[in-house]
Amino acid sequence: MQGTIDGFSYGLVTPVAAFLMACLGGALGLRCTARSLRARGSWKPGGLVLGAASIGSGIWTMHFIAMMGFSVNEVPIGYDRLTTFASLVVAIVMVGVGILIVGYRRTTPVVTLVNGGTITGLGIATMHYLGMAGMRLNGRVDYETGTVILSVVIGVVAATTALWAVVSHRGLLASVGASLVMGFAATGMHYTGMAAVHVHLEDPAGAAGGAPATELLVPMLIGPAVFLLLAGAAVLFDPLLVKDGGRPVGPGAVPCGRSGVPAQRIRPRSLRRPADRQTADRTAARSSRQGSTDLHDW
Repeated sequence: MQGTIDGFSYGLVTPVAAFLMACLGGALGLRCTARSLRARGSWKPGGLVLGAASIGSGIWTMHFIAMMGFSVNEVPIGYDRLTTFASLVVAIVMVGVGILIVGYRRTTPVVTLVNGGTITGLGIATMHYLGMAGMRLNGRVDYETGTVILSVVIGVVAATTALWAVVSHRGLLASVGASLVMGFAATGMHYTGMAAVHVHLEDPAGAAGGAPATELLVPMLIGPAVFLLLAGAAVLFDPLLVKDGGRPVGPGAVPCGRSGVPAQRIRPRSLRRPADRQTADRTAARSSRQGSTDLHDW
């Protein structure tokens, strides 16, 4: 027996709320990533981890807000706690890997963005389908292969585009635009993936198994939502995160693409004329303050 699926039980409330939550997580995470790309020292790894946690929490919260509007008319739906929590961990870890690849690039910018965006997009897709695997109902859930592939492609392309916007353009507006793209990546991938779902019922009169949707999802969504609000407060109270204006951030940071005085242009001290030594010392001092060429010259 084919189940009757309704993905919008509460109308537009759940998709709009899900999209806004994905945008919030993306905005915080990508802003932390943008600052980390222009920072050195102890702040950089912490900023990248905070960015990954924000994006991962945002897309996970988006997914289960959207799933609160998903129903099968003939049977109740429950969720397995362990699998549901595991999907949150997978989202944060995989997005973190993608963010760290971008933050510590070891190859060309194009290859770095493709690798980082692909892993981030696959993290979004993995979170979605692992979360779906935790759904419990008296039936079997099948997927249309072509639609599933399309959903993964949407997630990867949109995530790569969001990361490109962050590393290629500075300023708050670029981060806002990138967060909208990240929100589209998560929600577009989610609803495309849900369009591939078919439910074949086995025993409509039986129990769903697992925890009821509202009993499990509502309390569980509180934690990530509070985290995102706290991360948002941290961003608001950090002017360098809100608006760095392209200036260097953190100890030892230098502007992107700005070079210090190359060593080969400074003559050895023994070859300088006495009258030039004071000027040369001042030049060297300014060079040391400015730093060398930025390793993240995007």
